[in-house]
Amino acid sequence: MSRLDSAIRRLQAQRACIDHAAEAIASLPGPVLELGLGNGRTYDHLRSRLPGRAIFVFEREVAASPDCVPPESHLILGDFAETLPKAAARFAAAVSLAHADVGSGDPAASRRSAGLVARYLPPLLRPGGLLLCELALEVPGLQRLPMPEGVAPDRYFYYRQPSA
Repeated sequence: MSRLDSAIRRLQAQRACIDHAAEAIASLPGPVLELGLGNGRTYDHLRSRLPGRAIFVFEREVAASPDCVPPESHLILGDFAETLPKAAARFAAAVSLAHADVGSGDPAASRRSAGLVARYLPPLLRPGGLLLCELALEVPGLQRLPMPEGVAPDRYFYYRQPSA
């Protein structure tokens, strides 16, 4: 498979998972977290699917299109290793959906990012909250969910915090 075909499949899986998750959390209160703003595509998609929902974005440095940058009050700048631990008090057991688009072309950096997501995001999820990631995560206590229709296994990863 070419890199272009792989990127298209990843983006299609990402959209399908976000759309499915947006429906699943429609009646679940709580903010949404977006890890990795990039150029703002998934943030823009999240806000179109979840109008009125508070979406907080974690990013090292903003490089997105100006119309895809969250308001300053919802933008948390810095390295995930520093910003995610600090988020614990603010978001503990309150988040309805977390989307982590944190992979890179560097396997070691991707493993580091996956480890941070797996360590710090689960305690932020409310019961029934969802975590989406393009990287496989070792997340004890979270339930791995099947992919929405049309998404190949292991193309994206979908987890749920069990209900209390």
